[in-house]
Amino acid sequence: MPHDPLGPAAYLGEVLNDLAKTIDARVGDDPSTSWTAKLLAGGPAVTAKKLGEEGVEAALAVASQSDVEVAKEAGDVLYHLLVALRSRGVPLDAVAKVLADRQGASGIAEKASRG
Repeated sequence: MPHDPLGPAAYLGEVLNDLAKTIDARVGDDPSTSWTAKLLAGGPAVTAKKLGEEGVEAALAVASQSDVEVAKEAGDVLYHLLVALRSRGVPLDAVAKVLADRQGASGIAEKASRG
């Protein structure tokens, strides 16, 4: 695995950005030959269902499986989240902005401000 001298967060950001571009490139591909195209062809309801399934699998892995399995399931969640975002037309930059805006703020206070 390549190592980013800027640290793991920068490397993860680069990987997610590249993956988002790959997902974008799969739009309109043949669903019989591309899992990503198949999910996208199903629309937001299909991608949401798959994201939920992967989230449960990740939670179960966190509760009782090895670190290797947790990392694999986390990768599945991130991939399916990116596909779901694409199915809704929500760019990864929008998610990054939300996270950046929340950085340094109390999570408890932020959640309470949502009403």
